[in-house]
Amino acid sequence: MSLAAYACDAAQSRGRRHAEPPAPTRTEYQRDRDRIVHSTAFRRLVYKTQVFLNHEGDLFRTRLTHSLEVAQLGRSVARSLRLNEDLVEAIALAHDLGHTPFGHAGQDALDDCMREHGGFEHNLQSLRVVDELEERYPAFNGLNLTFETREGILKHCSRANAQRLEAIEPGGVARRFLERTQPSLEAQLCNLADEIAYNAHDIDDGVRSGLITLDQLGEVDLFRTFHAQALAEHPRLQGRRVLYESIRRMLSAQVYDLIDATGAALRAAAPASADDARRAGPLVAFGDGMRTRSAALKGFLLRNLYRHPQVLAMTGQARQVVRELFDAYRAQPQQMPPDFAARENRARAVADYIAGMTDRFAMREHERLTGTRLLT
Repeated sequence: MSLAAYACDAAQSRGRRHAEPPAPTRTEYQRDRDRIVHSTAFRRLVYKTQVFLNHEGDLFRTRLTHSLEVAQLGRSVARSLRLNEDLVEAIALAHDLGHTPFGHAGQDALDDCMREHGGFEHNLQSLRVVDELEERYPAFNGLNLTFETREGILKHCSRANAQRLEAIEPGGVARRFLERTQPSLEAQLCNLADEIAYNAHDIDDGVRSGLITLDQLGEVDLFRTFHAQALAEHPRLQGRRVLYESIRRMLSAQVYDLIDATGAALRAAAPASADDARRAGPLVAFGDGMRTRSAALKGFLLRNLYRHPQVLAMTGQARQVVRELFDAYRAQPQQMPPDFAARENRARAVADYIAGMTDRFAMREHERLTGTRLLT
């Protein structure tokens, strides 16, 4: 399939920070994807929390399975819009590499710990992982990914951090946050595929856990519509099959709406190149009706799942683990591996070390350093 004029073309990439000869059998974005998949940070995602902590059950989503679902959704939509599927896949697989153990609870706790030291942003940390922290090549730190993949990884960035990155890399991946332009269409697509994926799989995990019920989901128009359709066509459908069928239909409706609304926006804006698309404002989006219904689903999950007392009890303990690990390593840097302990900026070294931990390693380290066992 030929790429649209507004898609990112690997042959026209803005390149890598460290020049390398091209690969003989792969495009630049395929090469990025392969480097991400083989990275240490990617493997760690299998033991990092999505909503439910890793030790709470074998079938709940992790950061790894979430990233795979985002990549699958993103590639499917990219194909329909004639965007670059390989770039979408690379961004999707890398977008959570900087996430801490224990999901957003760990991130919030680490941000609090780093408040006097520049803070902590997981999107910025994902970029830091691929730019600096991975150690796989003799000539440079990080994975040396293309500009376009790195641009997509940096989904959000505070102005202060954007200014700092711009000073280091003038005209680089942070410039758009200062100029208020958009990332590539492929990056915009990954942002929305991320939302579609976690809304769907958090319903599945929430029902599996027993924290939300099908009756409660009846409050949500987006789910209720497709649940009713599934039962109307398959009156004898029961158990998990009716849940899966309802989610499948809901996912399909969101994807088709996204394709239709984005296609209309692209025809109206008529960008002649990937850079034209960056300057045109957000183009990858739901239609108005689906945007409203999707927002209502997110609100439901926030109230009934993410703020469920059982989830909050576990995340409260997770925050304690991260805070106490941070304090322990700052006081005793020799408890970290030598390359972290030797770094001049101790607070950032501690944050990098903790952010790279899996849930279970963080729990073991916390027990070793404090003598207290949490999250059992």
